[in-house]
Amino acid sequence: MSERDHYEHGVPCWVDHASENPQAAADFYAGLLGWECEDVMPPDAPGRYFMARLRGRDVAALSSQPLEGAPPAWNTYVAVASADAAAEAAAGAGGRVLSGPFDVFDSGRMAVLQDPAGAVFSVWQAGRHRGAGIVNEPGTLAWNELTTRDAEGSQAFYTAVFGWRSLPLTMGEGRYFTWHLAGAGEPDQQSAIGGLMPMDGDMWPSDLPPHWMSYFAVADADAAAERTSELGGLVSIAPFDTPAGRIAVINDPVGAVASLIQLP
Repeated sequence: MSERDHYEHGVPCWVDHASENPQAAADFYAGLLGWECEDVMPPDAPGRYFMARLRGRDVAALSSQPLEGAPPAWNTYVAVASADAAAEAAAGAGGRVLSGPFDVFDSGRMAVLQDPAGAVFSVWQAGRHRGAGIVNEPGTLAWNELTTRDAEGSQAFYTAVFGWRSLPLTMGEGRYFTWHLAGAGEPDQQSAIGGLMPMDGDMWPSDLPPHWMSYFAVADADAAAERTSELGGLVSIAPFDTPAGRIAVINDPVGAVASLIQLP
């Protein structure tokens, strides 16, 4: 079932997009993924926050960039029982607390964190807002993946913060790992909650920082890539087949990177 009203502690639950031009970002993804985007901030507020919906359910958000000097990006949120405890655990494991913890009205409590390798993510303690109301169907979030040059250090960090376990996979000549919750039985692909892509070898640009990648499901990866170009985006990696589905990597018109996946 793709509709969700609850996320366990440690499960990626939400993504939002931050940039200097949230209106342009909202227009682009509305055209690409079929979202209805509503600016939910008061007119006199200093920034904009567009809630993206499908079938009336929240699936993502697009906002003004809250961190000065930060590049446009999609941000991954992990559900936690306590944002304060998660921030403390991250700092204790060698990460940084970039912002918070703080309350977001009555929606929830959050913190923006950075792992020791430099990847930024957020934690979300749900209040009224539980997370993405639909996942794993066209137009919605389908996967969250850490891309890093320090796979071993990242495994230790996220295990310390969330209790995650990792399972190695064979992906051609490269390495890949899936993340799994603690205490969820023997890990298998059905229990995966996210991925870890090591930046091994020369195929990765030397200036590409560690990051969390957001994957959005589409009905047809090739058609979605073509639509990306029509809407002013850039297809940085053309659609290609993987065991998980057909994938394309795109740059949206305001500069953030996302992946599109046509699920089997």
